[in-house]
Amino acid sequence: MNLQYLHELAGSSGGTLYLMVLLLLVTLTVIIERSWFLYRSMSGGRSVNERVEQLPRLRNDLLQQEIERAGRLPHASLLAVALSNPEINERQVLADRLEETILHSIPRFDRALWILDTAVTLAPLLGLFGTIVGMFNAFSGLGQGSAVPTQVTGGVAEALIATASGLFIAMLGLICLNSLNTRVRLLVHQLETLKQMLINRYAHIHTRDNTNIHPTMVVARTGT
Repeated sequence: MNLQYLHELAGSSGGTLYLMVLLLLVTLTVIIERSWFLYRSMSGGRSVNERVEQLPRLRNDLLQQEIERAGRLPHASLLAVALSNPEINERQVLADRLEETILHSIPRFDRALWILDTAVTLAPLLGLFGTIVGMFNAFSGLGQGSAVPTQVTGGVAEALIATASGLFIAMLGLICLNSLNTRVRLLVHQLETLKQMLINRYAHIHTRDNTNIHPTMVVARTGT
């Protein structure tokens, strides 16, 4: 099988195989890029959660240290919310702001996954279209009486390569799409876990600090 034969196959399918090669390259690019991004985010986020879990409480210096260690991970955004809002002393207010940050981060996780979803549906249709075009070419010789049965069957077999290629791309895309969607859910779960840990440790500290204010200090402040 040489380049000339591949070129003939692509020509017999009406150029559909060229489109399928391009679709395969785009699919592989998305799979590799999203797999690396999600793997790096989950691996680094797991370390962040483990370090935060070991702390009995959080202080501003500890938060700043964790933000620097987290780098560009989405988990750093949650830590930054708690650090940049030290006046928050209500659990629900802090929880709402952390949830807002998570919602802003989710589009970064499943970005470009729609391309895989499209490839899963489009690839078999392209393969079927290429096969139909190839079969038209194979049976056109019978109408003219210039083709022998072996040429027709050989043309049909070559036309089916387009369908097989489309099914291969669809199966590859479907498996990877389901795997990446699972990783996205796990990454969101990591952020939800970190959110709850921050609420349990950070909001509790500020609430306790505010309750330690002596009543006479409150009266003095209100009196002025």
